[in-house]
Amino acid sequence: MFLPNLAPIPELYVSYESAQKLKHEAGALPSWDLTQRQVCDLELLMNGGFHPLKGFVTEADYNGVVEKMRLADGTLFPIPITLDVSEAFAAGVEPGQDIALRDAEGVILAILSVTDKWQPVKAHEAEQVFGADDLAHPAVNYLHHQAGPVYLGGPITGIQQPVHYDFKARRDTPNELRAFFRKMGWRRVVAFQTRNPLHRAHQELTFRAAREAQANLIIHPVVGMTKPGDIDHFTRVRCYEAVLDQYPGSTTTMSLLNLAMRMAGPREALWHGIIRRNHGCTHMIVGRDHAGPGKNSQGKDFYDPYAAQELFKTHAAEIGIEMVDFKQMVYVQEKAQYYPVDEVPEGSTVLDISGTELRRRLREGLEIPEWFSFPAVVEELRRTSPARSKQGFTVFFTGLSGSGKSTIANALMVKLMEMGGRPVTLLDGDVVRKHLSSELGFSKEHRDINIKRIGYVASEITKNGGIAICAPIAPYTATRRAVREMIESFGAFIEVHVATSIEECERRDRKGLYKLAREGKIKEFTGISDPYEAPVHAELVVDTENVDVDHCAHQVILKLEQMGLIRA
Repeated sequence: MFLPNLAPIPELYVSYESAQKLKHEAGALPSWDLTQRQVCDLELLMNGGFHPLKGFVTEADYNGVVEKMRLADGTLFPIPITLDVSEAFAAGVEPGQDIALRDAEGVILAILSVTDKWQPVKAHEAEQVFGADDLAHPAVNYLHHQAGPVYLGGPITGIQQPVHYDFKARRDTPNELRAFFRKMGWRRVVAFQTRNPLHRAHQELTFRAAREAQANLIIHPVVGMTKPGDIDHFTRVRCYEAVLDQYPGSTTTMSLLNLAMRMAGPREALWHGIIRRNHGCTHMIVGRDHAGPGKNSQGKDFYDPYAAQELFKTHAAEIGIEMVDFKQMVYVQEKAQYYPVDEVPEGSTVLDISGTELRRRLREGLEIPEWFSFPAVVEELRRTSPARSKQGFTVFFTGLSGSGKSTIANALMVKLMEMGGRPVTLLDGDVVRKHLSSELGFSKEHRDINIKRIGYVASEITKNGGIAICAPIAPYTATRRAVREMIESFGAFIEVHVATSIEECERRDRKGLYKLAREGKIKEFTGISDPYEAPVHAELVVDTENVDVDHCAHQVILKLEQMGLIRA
């Protein structure tokens, strides 16, 4: 049994007076505008959530964590907390310099005293930390396509914590939680890590965990970055609050954790244990496939479902937190209660609803039984996840120049407007270039910016219940994936590959662009001097050769009907 240590944990903040002085002096320093993930990491560095880290890891610490899950001094720490920056910014920074770290609004949060600057081998980091260099893993995709190529390391001087305008009463630093536990006399506290809404199986799991550990319970959901496509944290917190009265108030509390998850499975479980120890917990529930990202490129689970529990057991004593392991909970119809899957009485009728099935029922407006979830939770989910026929969505055409994207998109727009019910907006590549991206050229960087602008506008249309139809060339897989992730937070994304051959596209080319590209007079022309990365998993593939436009547009309509997005 681990004895709790509820003494205050070291923080990296300076006094108010020193902070004011540093704010004034920071105007002369190079400034880095932090990404959303970096803001989450910085907050937990400054408030002690990542103790014993005193800043973003150095190169020696990084190598130790990646290779052995240990800092250079041997301390267990399984996830590298890095500050990734662009090559252009890194070129102006050398070890020995201080840089100001600012949020998206330009507010200074901390000073980083740079001691190390290096370029990591990201494929190796992916293999070691996530188990595979596979872009199906969201953190590996982030590593290769969003994280900067250069890492800076060094100690942090904290000036102020990031400002959160939502659920302020539910947000606690490690020291605030430790003080609460001291005040309440809670000596044994079990943490429940979650990034999903709570249903009845979770309630039974947490009740059993607290009872087994003879401990009080803290529901400690992640409200930083989770897996793309997860339910937004606003909805999730409202769901948690809707069921809190099902728990005894004298033995249960809830606090929000602004953590940017990596979905690193076994390593992530250890990381979560260290974080919960720093928050004053003595126990943590580690469930089946803890922090798993789903399927890899071969359609198999990234991690063995119980690998996280096994690794946690190995290091629990060193972390200083005890694991409460629980298997999947299922509902036994005859007993009208939940059982661990391996304790179901023989011959019983087992009922279960998977996450996929739950999403289908929400999408199609079907009943969600009370044995599965609380009515208040279902009501919250239906508010933000209405039936698909009432949601906004985006149809994203991609294909070579001259493939027929714009023509089909226009025909589709007219057909959807004829049906009525939702506003329809066409974001054609050429029109967007004229009105949103007139200053951009045709380099890979500028093409990516243009596509992401289209994706952002489409995501706003989708979020507000409209239909966005996009028709850019969009030649790069990674950029299309980034747009998909942006939009799928709010509604469906239907990728339509207009797979017309390059020979046919050249034959149709009224402007002579292909001819000019082959003569070298147009540089970086998709399909000639620049690659087109054809989609592998598009929702629909159409070919416009020897097929009229109306038929192609009708194929899209049929796909939308099949997906439940429109009704005939």
